[in-house]
Amino acid sequence: MVRTMSLLRALLSTARAVRHTPQLVDGLPPDHAVLLDAPDERLGPALVAAALGDHAPAAALLAATREAAEWESRDRYVVRLAAFAHRRDAWLGGWLADAPQDPDALLVRAELAVRRAWESPARAERLRELGPMIEAVAAAAPRDPVPWRLALDHARGTQAAPAAFEALWEQAVRRSAHHYGCHVAALEYLSAQCCARRDSTPAARRCAYRECFDFAEQAAADALPGSLIRALPVRAACTQLLAGGGASAPAERIDAAADLAAELSARYAPGDPWPAEVRNVLAYVLVERGRWAAALEQFRLIGPHATSFPWASSGDDPLGRFLDARDGARRELAPAVPLRGRAGRGRSGDH
Repeated sequence: MVRTMSLLRALLSTARAVRHTPQLVDGLPPDHAVLLDAPDERLGPALVAAALGDHAPAAALLAATREAAEWESRDRYVVRLAAFAHRRDAWLGGWLADAPQDPDALLVRAELAVRRAWESPARAERLRELGPMIEAVAAAAPRDPVPWRLALDHARGTQAAPAAFEALWEQAVRRSAHHYGCHVAALEYLSAQCCARRDSTPAARRCAYRECFDFAEQAAADALPGSLIRALPVRAACTQLLAGGGASAPAERIDAAADLAAELSARYAPGDPWPAEVRNVLAYVLVERGRWAAALEQFRLIGPHATSFPWASSGDDPLGRFLDARDGARRELAPAVPLRGRAGRGRSGDH
C-alpha cells in the first residue's frame, strides 16, 4: 500500500509537470530573444559608432551625463564603454588624441586601465601604478562621484587599509550621498574583507558577514523608496552566496533582503532595463533559496534583459546560466501547481 501511494504521488507530480510546465512559460520571452547586457537606447548608438571608429557619440553622451549630473547613468555608460574598449580601443585612442584633457575620455581610459590591471596576475602591483591616473581623473571633474567609485574599486584591488578606504568613501558620498555605484563598491570592499577572513574562526566569519549586511541594510533604510540602493541588502546576500558564505548568513536575513528588493522591483515596469541587474541578482538569490514562484515572477519582470552579474561569477556562459536558472525555476514550480489550479498564480514553492 505504501509503495502504491508513493507511486501515485510520483505520477501526480509528473502529470502536474507535464500539464503546467508549458503554461508557466507565459510572460517569459523565448530563449533566443534574451540578450546579455543589452545597451539602452542612449548607449546603443554610441557603441555602434565606436565600432566604426567614431568616438563623437560616446563623447556627447558622457558630456551630457556630466552636465546634467546624471551620475548613475554616467557610471553605467563609463563601465560599458570601457568594456567595449577592452576589445576594440582604436576609437578611444582617437578620442584621447583629439581631446587629451577631456574628463570623459580620461575617465573611460582610467576605467579601462583598472579593468586590464584587475585581470593581470600581478593585480595589486599593476593597480598601485594607476593611483596617479585615478587622482587626475577625479581632479578633472570635481563634482563627479564616478572617479571616486573607481577609486573605491582600486582600493579593494590593492587591499587598502580600512582607514584609507574610509577616506575615499567620505569623498565619494560628499559628491553624491546616494550613488548606487559607490555603495556597491563599498559593499564589495567589505565582502572582500570577509573573504580574507575565510581561514578565521566561524564566529569571526559570521561577524564579517554581519558587517556587510549591517552596511547594506542601513544604506537601504536611508534611501528613497525607488532608489536602487534599496536592493543593496540582496546584493550583499548574493555576494555571500557566490562566495560560499551563505551558511554564515541567517536565512531570515537573506529572505528579508529578497523581499525588500522585490518591493523595489515592483516599482518598475516589466522589461525595464534600468533595474535589470537588480532583478537578475534577486532572481539568483530566490533560486538559491528555493523560492520558485517568486523567482519565476522576477524572471518575467526581467524579460529579455539578462545581465552578466551574477551569472558570470561561476562560469564562462552567463547567458546559458541565466536561461538554465529560469528553466529550472519553471520546472521546479510546475509539479507543485494543482492539476485544476491556474499555473503560476500561487505561491507554492515560496516561503
